[in-house]
This record gives sequence, structure tokens and C-alpha cells, in this order.
Amino acid sequence: MAKVKGLRCRECGRDYPVEPIHVCEFCFGPLEVVYDYEEIRKRVSREKIENGPKSLWRYVDLLPVENPTVGLTAGFTPLKKAEKLGEVLGLRNLYIKDDSVNHPTLSFKDRVVSVAISKAREFGFDTAACASTGNLANSVAAHCAQAGLNCFVFIPANLETQKIYGSLVFNPTVVAVEGTYDDVNRLCSEIANDLGWAFVNINIRPYYAEGSKTLAYEVVEQLGWKAPDAVVAPAASGSLYTKIWKGLKEMKEVGLIDSVNTRMYGAQAEGCSPIAQAWREGRDFIKPVKPDTIAKSIAIGNPADGIYALQTTKESNGDWETATDREIIEAMKLLAQTEGIFTETAGGTTIAVLKKLAQKGAFDPDEVVVAYITGNGYKTLEVLDGHLSEPVRIQATLRDFKEKVLAKV
Repeated sequence: MAKVKGLRCRECGRDYPVEPIHVCEFCFGPLEVVYDYEEIRKRVSREKIENGPKSLWRYVDLLPVENPTVGLTAGFTPLKKAEKLGEVLGLRNLYIKDDSVNHPTLSFKDRVVSVAISKAREFGFDTAACASTGNLANSVAAHCAQAGLNCFVFIPANLETQKIYGSLVFNPTVVAVEGTYDDVNRLCSEIANDLGWAFVNINIRPYYAEGSKTLAYEVVEQLGWKAPDAVVAPAASGSLYTKIWKGLKEMKEVGLIDSVNTRMYGAQAEGCSPIAQAWREGRDFIKPVKPDTIAKSIAIGNPADGIYALQTTKESNGDWETATDREIIEAMKLLAQTEGIFTETAGGTTIAVLKKLAQKGAFDPDEVVVAYITGNGYKTLEVLDGHLSEPVRIQATLRDFKEKVLAKV
């Protein structure tokens, strides 16, 4: 028996076969992978997972790929107990899920792209592409280099320099589009329909999105096969946030844990917060916004999974909070200076929101709280210009060192 039954429309429930498609042809709703959980329950066990590879592929029984061929080192990143940050925030059991050290391109995107490119190869594609705010472009370029696929990545032209170099080094065709991510995404949808390439976050999206579930699986395993009491995660399209929740529920569905009582908290930048705004206003629909924030990696004004993110929050009794650009930078510094983890602006958003939630009493001090850090700070260095102390310049003499450095310590 196959572990995957097929695809299903999230709106009208119509079923589709396993093909590189992403939209229901009747109601235009998004398609999602449907699994045979009875079959998976027969295959999977804690022992089998623990003896698997130290990567996301230890959970292959719960992913829509039969034969992983790309991204074999992605995932299984550290879950660090954040003692010092927890002391600042009054949380005795705070953990950081640290995908700033995910391989090969230092963001959680290596999870979803490993799944997407492996699936694209199973479908027989020779060209892969994506619309990206930076991290996805880096990851698609790297994995296409591994797989020997032709690669095209489309980005907003105003992206951070480090993220552009992070793609170019793998030698894809990088297309810088004048406009926002939403403009880039619209263009890529037209290209995907016209050329038939494997766009990982368009026609391969149902499979690609499943990779984010591994963020939940790993946390459950690393906590000793227990779901956390609360999760704080950043949201751009809302896909990562909803898939963490799906992953937690699947752990119970296949018998790996007994219960899930996790509250899901979403984090967005104030300058691009269409999901948080909808939640605050009690809406069940998203009003698109024009992004205006330094957190470019989560600056999606018209989030594809926004309504499903709202449903996840409601189902889990969670909440949403936002952070200003200044709060994001201060949170990046706070995480670095307490836990030695250098995250980019999306992670800064998560920590800033975590701090606000803690201050308003969203968590019991003894609850197990997990904050997801999804990218590396070395990719967004320019946002810190003017926000850090300056080096102390001295002559190469012991006297100068003592007078200008030691005297001021």
C-alpha cells in the first residue's frame, strides 16, 4: 500500500492524483497531500526514526517522497534550551529550534526544498525554479546544483546583497524583478503555466510545503517524544506555521505521541502583517498589504496560506503579535547576546514577539515554549548598520591597548 493517497482541494474536498499540480480546477482552492495514516502507522515507530539518518529524512514515512535524492543533510538542527534568554523573559523551559544552522544554506528553506527537488526529480523535471524573498532562492540554487538541474530563481530587485550573492555562487539564472514579492509571484505563476518547469512554491507547492512538518517532528523527538505547550513561529505565506501544526497532529495520528495541546502563536513584522491584522480584527479573510519592513524574508503582502493560518490559531487557542523594525533589531541583538545565536530579521521578529507575549502573560513560567529561528543573521548584515557598537581602534602597542581598551572595561 502507498503511504500517499493523492492530493485534495482544501476548499471543496475534490481529489486529484499525485501530479505536479497545485490548484483545484473547479474552485481554484489549493491542493494538499493526503496520506494513508493507517498504512504509515504500520511502518513508523520511535525506534525506527531514532535509528534513521540524522537529517529530515528520518521521517520519510511521513513525507510525500519515495526515494530522497537531494538535500540528504538537511534538517535535524539543534533544539537549544535557552537558559539565559529564558531568565530575561521569565520562562524556565524556553527552547530555541535553531534552523540558522540548517544545511546547506542556513535556513529552514533547505527542508522544503529538499522535499520539493526530490519530488521534482521523481516527476522527471530537468528545470527547477522559484519565486523568492531570498532564502528560498539560495536553497533552490544549491539543491539544483546538487541535483544537476537547470535553475532559475526570481527575486525582488531590492533584496539584501548577501542573499543575492548566496544564490549567485551556485550559478543559477537569477532574475531580479522590479516590484514586491507578490509581483514576482504573479509573474512566476504565468511562467509556470507557460513553460512547465518545476516551480517549487507553485506547481510543486503541495509537496514542498510538507517539508516544514519536519520542524514539528524534530521538536517532538528532541523533547523526549512530547509536544510543547506553546510554539512561536514567524509567518510569511503562513505555510510554515500551518505545517508545524499539521506535523504535531500527525505525530498523534500515527501513534508516536499520546496528545497534542500546543498553542500556536504567529509572529509578523508590523510593516507586513496581513494575517495578524485579520486576527486582531476578527476577520476570517486576508486583506493584502504592501510590505514596508526590514524583515524582507517574511514580507509577503498577500499570503497564500493566510486563512489556514488563522484557522490553525483558532483551533489551537493561540494568538498573533507583531514587531516593529526597531523591535526586530533589538531582538536579534538580544538572542545573540544571551544565547550566541545570530539570526536574521525573521528570527528577530519571532524573538520580539516572544518577548511581547511573555510580558503580557501568554505563558505560564514553567510551560515548555519553543521559538522557531528560521534563518541566519549573516544573510542580513546590512540591517544592523548603525545599531551596534564600534570597534576600538588602537596602535599596535601595549600602552595604547591599556589606555584605550583596558581603562574603559
